[in-house]
Amino acid sequence: MRVPLFPLPNVVLFPGQVLPLYVFEPRYRELLSRVQQSGEPFGIVRILASRHASPLPFHARVSRVGTLADLREVEAHEDGTSSIKVVGGERFRVQSFDLGHSYLSAEVSLWPLESPPLATSTLPEDNCARRLLSGLLRARPDDSRDIRQYAPTDPLLLASFAAALLPLGADQREEALEAPTLLERLNTLMGFLPGEVWELN
Repeated sequence: MRVPLFPLPNVVLFPGQVLPLYVFEPRYRELLSRVQQSGEPFGIVRILASRHASPLPFHARVSRVGTLADLREVEAHEDGTSSIKVVGGERFRVQSFDLGHSYLSAEVSLWPLESPPLATSTLPEDNCARRLLSGLLRARPDDSRDIRQYAPTDPLLLASFAAALLPLGADQREEALEAPTLLERLNTLMGFLPGEVWELN
């Protein structure tokens, strides 16, 4: 599938995450108009290096792994800019870039998490998700009430929830996004928790 791309510095979008964006550049206004008319998602990919840090062309400075973003809210402003909210969907890999528009587009292939065999229990993912939530509560005791209230019960969404709350660098977030299975994503995020969290056990 071919999708327009919205590259952002230091942003890695996970499934189910809500991301507010401010659209002001003419090329992304054009992108927004396209997806409003078509109803298609667009892709969020991370800018790996700024133009000041690398002489490479723009498309060579963005990640080849991203997440589809579904447009949920649009607030148009009088000056032509817009405030929007998107929700993360499926993960994808970039196969090739399309430079034929003012904004970057790409041919992408969806990259779903590997599923365990049908006969395999989801108990490992459920247990790992509970441990991750426990670690998150220990890491952020001042926010424990809100975390308990808003933490999803679904392990996939809990991983996305934890990725948003943990103080991770962009490389760490992308490492978690690229995990081949849900269990590995949960374990990757647990590995990013401060060591003292586990010393409290």
